Amino acid sequence: MSDLDQHIKRINEKLQQLLKRHQQLQKENQQQLELIATLKAAKEKDAGLIAGMQEKIGILQAAAGKMDEADRKVFEKNINRYLREIDKCISLLSE
Repeated sequence: MSDLDQHIKRINEKLQQLLKRHQQLQKENQQQLELIATLKAAKEKDAGLIAGMQEKIGILQAAAGKMDEADRKVFEKNINRYLREIDKCISLLSE
């Protein structure tokens, strides 16, 4: 073989290696994107659970009378927000 043929063969082999590496990286990237989507969904679910638990804690504290002034104000603010939402729903239903 001539030097030119050997050089072309080496370039071709390197291109094949690069193509394989590129395909591997694309596959890994897709797997990482799927993992990110799964983790985001789990994070949102956990955030919802935490919010629900915090709400329950507030209700239990209110029922037990163990709320300090700041917590009581926050609790009343949430109750008033819920009441406004209920009023909006009732007004929409009555239209």
